[in-house]
Formats: sequence, C-alpha cells, structure tokens
Amino acid sequence: MKIPAQLPPLLESFFTQRLMAQRKASPHTIAAYRDTFSLLLKFAQRHLGREPSKLMLEDLDAVLIASFLEDLESGRHCCPRSRNVRLAAIRSFFRYAAVEAPQHAGLIQRILSIPRKRHVQRVIDFLTRDEIKALLSAVDRTTWLGRRDHAILLIAVQTGLRLSEITSLCRTDVVLEAGAHVRCIGKGRKERCTPLSKPAVAVLGAWMKDAVTIQSPFLFPSSRSGRLSADAVQRLVARHAGNAQKNCPSLAKKRVTPHVLRHSAAMELLQAGVDRALIAIWLGHESVETTQVYLDADLTLKEAMLAKARPIEGTPVRYRPNDRLVQFLKAL
Repeated sequence: MKIPAQLPPLLESFFTQRLMAQRKASPHTIAAYRDTFSLLLKFAQRHLGREPSKLMLEDLDAVLIASFLEDLESGRHCCPRSRNVRLAAIRSFFRYAAVEAPQHAGLIQRILSIPRKRHVQRVIDFLTRDEIKALLSAVDRTTWLGRRDHAILLIAVQTGLRLSEITSLCRTDVVLEAGAHVRCIGKGRKERCTPLSKPAVAVLGAWMKDAVTIQSPFLFPSSRSGRLSADAVQRLVARHAGNAQKNCPSLAKKRVTPHVLRHSAAMELLQAGVDRALIAIWLGHESVETTQVYLDADLTLKEAMLAKARPIEGTPVRYRPNDRLVQFLKAL
C-alpha cells in the first residue's frame, strides 16, 4: 500500500533544502520556480476544489500537469518557450520528489516523461552601427537621468552584459585605469571581467564623478539611490528607442530591449572577425554552440559566402499567355 505524501512539506523542503541550501540557486532562479508553482497551485485549486495547503503529491498527476501546460498557452497566451521553462521547474521538483517519496515513482516517471514542446527558432534581432548611434544620440544628456541612461546604453552595447548584470554593477566593480574593465557575477555564479573601450571609459569616468553626490553603492542607481529594477531599464531603453525613430526610421521595425543590445554587442564582435569561441567567453555563455544564433542572423556574412560561390546559371523566360480559345476551353 502506497503511503500518501503531502505536497506542502515536500514543496517547502524543495525550496529551502534543495534550491537554497544544497544548490545555492540564484534569486532569479528561485523567483522563476516560485512563480511556476504559484500558477500551478492556483490551477490545481480551480480544478480540484481544494486549497493548496491540503493537496497531496498524487493530486499533481501527469494529466493535471499536461492540462496546466496547455492552459499556459491557451489561457495565458504564453509562448512555447515560456511553457518549456515552467515544465523545467516542475521536472526539477519531481526529480527531488523521486528521492523523498519513492513510493510514487510511477506517477513521477509519467510526469518526467512529458516532453518539451518544439518551437520555431526565430532569427535574433540586433541593431546596426547606424541604429546604435541613433539610439545613443537620442538621449538628452543635459539631465542627470539622461547622463545615466546614456552610460547604461553605451555599456550595454559595448560589453554585452545581461540586464541583471548591469543593474547589479557597483562602483567598486569598475576599473578605469590601465586595463580598464568591469567585473560582474554572471549566470551560474561565474565571475568574469569585460574590457572597456576608450569611449566607454570616458563616459563612465564622467558619470561616476557626476553621481558621486548620491550615496549609493550601485554604478547605475535609481533616483532614490537604490538598485534599478529590470522593468525600469526596459522602459528607459524603449523610451529612447522611440525617440531615436525620428532620425532612424528602421528602428520602428524592431522591438529594442536590453537583450537586443546584448545581441548587438555580439554581432559587432562577429562582424569584426572575432571567433565565436571568443565571443562565447566574452558573453559568459556556457557553450560555444549558444553563439550559433549570431551566425544565423548575420546576413552580411552569408552574402560574403554567396559572393565566393560559383553561381548556378539560369536563363529567364518571359511568360506568354495561352491562346485565347485554349484558355476558354480550360475555364469550362
């Protein structure tokens, strides 16, 4: 006879013991898993009619999980990529449950066998050199906020740092002397140093002197001296991109985000002839294969490849309509 396993203590120990104590998961990972199970528990409450604190592990069977994933796409209009992220969090919990509640191995195995959903790998967006210049020029640097925003945009485009890495930068993470660079803790708790160009050094040096009156450890603080939120950076990027459209209409066709600026930094390196293995190191990628998306998006590189190839010859033929009487007979 199977011993029933209560869900609340299992889920609590998964977060406190597995994620926080054992794996030392980042706050971003914990928040993502938290949001997934908040949605799942609300979905289970609606369909089972029981409060989350009274649920058993066997209540979250494969049928319920599959229905939840379907509801994410049809009800909440999530894309397949978001659906797969939620599924990854659920799988992580049930792998932990397999150890803590082995009597439910059959149920757990059926959930772990739910496949990821395949989706179209779209070509990434990035900004050209002219679009980058238009974006930086659109910022009003006569104000304190304008000078801060200009420094954020320039550092994002030149270094390719992730949004979370930019907002977490502190003044002590910046070196402006010989070997100028910024130091950050990236994805997977990996520390890396990214060199700074001379224009970036000049802008950062001026900005740090400008912001010295604000008592904040952060390199790019909010107006209240705290850490900038991700939403605040996304809004300022979108606002300045909207202003830049007046002088650069091509920006109207692109959804400019902080991650697009990261893509733009990678494309600048790729088009300068930097090997993709070095680009992976620069961006802090776990695998060189991750940089493949930049090769796929570089139309200039593909055009250069086409120019080196021997074209297949073809002769154009002018279209001539059939005889009017024949056309009449075919239309019958």
